Amino acid sequence: MPSVSHDVIIIGAGPGGLACAAIAAGLGLRTLVLERKETIGKKVCAGGITWNGLIKRIPEDISERRFCRQQIFTRCQRASVTAPTPIIATVNRERLGQEMAKKAMEAGAEIRLGSRVAAIDGQSVSCAGRKPGMVERLCCTYLVGADGSSSLVRRSLGIPVAAAGIGIHYQIPGEFPAMEWHLDCRFFANGYSWVFPHRDSASVGAYVHWRRMKAGLLKENLRRWAKARGHSLKDCQPSAELINFDFRGWRFGNTFLIGDAAGLASGLTGEGIYPAIVSGEIVGRHIVDPRTDLSPLHKLIKKNALHARMVSVTGKNVILAALVAEAVTFGLKTKLLDFSAIEMAD
Repeated sequence: MPSVSHDVIIIGAGPGGLACAAIAAGLGLRTLVLERKETIGKKVCAGGITWNGLIKRIPEDISERRFCRQQIFTRCQRASVTAPTPIIATVNRERLGQEMAKKAMEAGAEIRLGSRVAAIDGQSVSCAGRKPGMVERLCCTYLVGADGSSSLVRRSLGIPVAAAGIGIHYQIPGEFPAMEWHLDCRFFANGYSWVFPHRDSASVGAYVHWRRMKAGLLKENLRRWAKARGHSLKDCQPSAELINFDFRGWRFGNTFLIGDAAGLASGLTGEGIYPAIVSGEIVGRHIVDPRTDLSPLHKLIKKNALHARMVSVTGKNVILAALVAEAVTFGLKTKLLDFSAIEMAD
């Protein structure tokens, strides 16, 4: 098998991998991104990003809708959270991915689509070659796992995933005026459902810890809940994704994990785009300069741990989950609690 050497190989061309590639290549490292899919950007995702997180850092045309108001519903109350600036926006994941890929390539990174990794041995990666039947062995000084919740890089390190959420959503056509969060333990235990409006459609979905509810039951409950709310899912196809929040470290010698591969997503909300990009950028800089300021990453890790503890506590029983949901919603309604408290960004 032919061997090719790179300074950095990044497995996965999601937001985290592309952010890392742009930094590493821009700082002079020979950087290769391997992506198993034939296109960049497509992923099961409600597409929500927070003001404190990414809205201010992305091009205007990538955000489809911006909201200064959030509607939060429980069984007993309704809260309307408002702010002078947008709290959350929805984005087109494909356009976000394409824009980030363009920046990475302009910085000098090489991106290979349709590259399925077959095996990883330290800093050696075997993948399907660019010619049929060919296996290519690629060597690097630094390997970065940006390959999501089912990360092959993470598995190669022998690190299991014991804490993850399930997200299921439908993209349904139509005009939707409000961004909604629904905390209804009858349907979603200590998880939640959502309506996130996009330009000409909305993501209607639900999220819960995988130990609290199986995917099949979550899908059934989501359809029942949506029907009760007047949302027809009959002609729409569901999409599902695991969301890993089992963080066990980000550096293992010369191998790094970022984003969902590291388990840096929020176990509470499922928020993952912001942690992926921030951890990707920091790892890209750290590879070049170990003196890089790691405080933004440490803040992410603390938020990740806090959210995981909240999921653990509210997952003990449905009554406790309902009480916490009511308390949090009351706090938001009376401004005793700021919406930023449940964001991954500070």
